[in-house]
Amino acid sequence: MACACFTLAGCSDEEPARKAAVPKTGVAVVEVKPEKLPVVAELPGRVSPMVTAEVRPRITGIVLRRVFEQGATVREGDLLYVIDSEPFRTKVASARATLDSALAAQVLASKKADRQRQLLTTQATSAQDADSAVAALAQSNSDVEKARADLRAAELDLQYTEVRAPITGSIGRALVTEGALVSPTSDVMAVIRQIDPVYADFMQPAGNLIALKTAVADGRLQADASGSAILKLVSTGGELYPHDGRLLFSEASVSAATGQVILRGEFPNPERNLLPGMYVRGRVEQAALDGALAVPEQAVQRDTAGKAQLYVVAPDGKAELRPVALGWIVDGRWVVMDGIAPGDKVIVEGFQRIAPGAEVEPEPWAPALPGRTGGGRG
Repeated sequence: MACACFTLAGCSDEEPARKAAVPKTGVAVVEVKPEKLPVVAELPGRVSPMVTAEVRPRITGIVLRRVFEQGATVREGDLLYVIDSEPFRTKVASARATLDSALAAQVLASKKADRQRQLLTTQATSAQDADSAVAALAQSNSDVEKARADLRAAELDLQYTEVRAPITGSIGRALVTEGALVSPTSDVMAVIRQIDPVYADFMQPAGNLIALKTAVADGRLQADASGSAILKLVSTGGELYPHDGRLLFSEASVSAATGQVILRGEFPNPERNLLPGMYVRGRVEQAALDGALAVPEQAVQRDTAGKAQLYVVAPDGKAELRPVALGWIVDGRWVVMDGIAPGDKVIVEGFQRIAPGAEVEPEPWAPALPGRTGGGRG
């Protein structure tokens, strides 16, 4: 009986020792420090061409052939379509003959007018006959000018049988085929768009814009020194477009249907990766927040309701789970508006192996280097 009691007593003495031997969980942390960070708004938008020109015929005729390659880049003045020119050559020939006839009549009328002036000086003709000769000359001069104008119009119509590009840009598909009858009132023959650079139109809630201006006026935010916003495009995969844009203007009115203000930006597009009508997301840096606190994106957790939370190392060395209010993302970091304070140690890696109240062993977190899948402690 005594032996049994000795054995049980020994077991009770070993239990605290086993608990004390449990190692702390290693985690990688960052110590948050206040810094000046840009205020970034991520806005939806669409790409639109800088200039759009619809190619239309200026005469009525049959299309003989298409010259351009669909989807290619054309330059201003390049030949696109050829319309049957024979009817217009005939009109030019007729107009030229009419001009020649008018010129011949002008010569005759000029000689008659000169002769009547000479006869009038010797009283060999009446003033009425002299006036009639002068009026006939004026009429002949008018006929010549009209014939010249008709000839010029006929020559222009003949010139318009060659449909040329009105601007330099990327031409789309052919909208008419050989053999089609076209006219100035018919459908568009092709569309040319200038897409380098391009416009991107973003929609921003009017309330956000007002709040931003109010915060700048109150001194809570600092406006950009240049007075203009910095624009960046973000792909659906989160990759940044390699060329920054510039803000051209914001609408002076608010859409009654959506309550949005349009921000128009201009972006270089040398690789032609941005196409008209493409949906994009833009990051607009409109001001800066002094004393902002930011944590790496991967440190942010979400509860079942989707609310953001962070693991923080408490002063007693235990993990503490805190709800936080997030602002915006800047260079892979979330700006935290509420929930943490300067000097807090936020767990970036290793929180998958802990629970609130667990004892942890923190060490500084190091960002992943190129070619590595992670940084700090795994």
